[in-house]
Amino acid sequence: MLPLLCSWLWQAFVTVKFDHPLLLRVRAVFLTVLFLVAVGVFTRPVEDVAWERVKSGQTELNLASIEGALGQGIIVGILGGFRAITADFLWIQANAVWERKERATFDSMVRLLTTIDPRPLFFWINSARMIAYDIPSWRIREEGGYDTVPDWRQREIDLEQAEQAFALIERGLRFHPQNSRLYLEIGQIYLNRLDDVEAAAPWFLKASQQPDAPHFAARIYAELLRRQGKNAAAYTFLKDLHKRLPDGDLFARKGIILERIRTLEETLKIPVEDRFKPY
Repeated sequence: MLPLLCSWLWQAFVTVKFDHPLLLRVRAVFLTVLFLVAVGVFTRPVEDVAWERVKSGQTELNLASIEGALGQGIIVGILGGFRAITADFLWIQANAVWERKERATFDSMVRLLTTIDPRPLFFWINSARMIAYDIPSWRIREEGGYDTVPDWRQREIDLEQAEQAFALIERGLRFHPQNSRLYLEIGQIYLNRLDDVEAAAPWFLKASQQPDAPHFAARIYAELLRRQGKNAAAYTFLKDLHKRLPDGDLFARKGIILERIRTLEETLKIPVEDRFKPY
């Protein structure tokens, strides 16, 4: 009945001609209100189903269920311009959960807030760091501490948490595919948490290829090649890098790069006549 009434009012109102500015404004307000009422009527069944799914069988609010029941599109549609504020509030809550070391709840909070507002890199990067660096320590202490838990088990926990962090960052890359900081974060977790130079190197290379890449990403990639014993590849890469970098840019560190080129020439025993000529 109500949809038919709304449809009749809409047809009647849009066909009337209004010439006075005040009447035109009244008509605009009326059409807006009518539209909101209609949206409320048609989306109520979806809202009821989603909310019942969240509430059913739960004694308290389950954040993972909200995400599963609604999904990003509906969440963003409902929150509209308030999603940034809502995500900020959830981040504060997530930090409180992190301080209490509630792993499952923290994971749900992170998924929910990055679903509500995937735009801030801060959420993706800091959440990944908590997952990759903090949670392994919690788990090891829960199992008896570093002196009790065997090395193989500690490594296993580190790998499990790193994989979760990687999955989170790769979700972030769907929203920020050309942001070097996310590629760098994966490389740093491989390097600093897992001590895996070979796995870290490609991520620093990918970071160096992004439009916003910091100069140090390429230098670190070359150093990781050298650590793997790939001196010839590092030498070729640094020569090309030196040619591409702008002169006069302090952050480019062309002098440092030239020093590393010369060191590699000694290591590789490059004849003097064949050595790199920067200019």
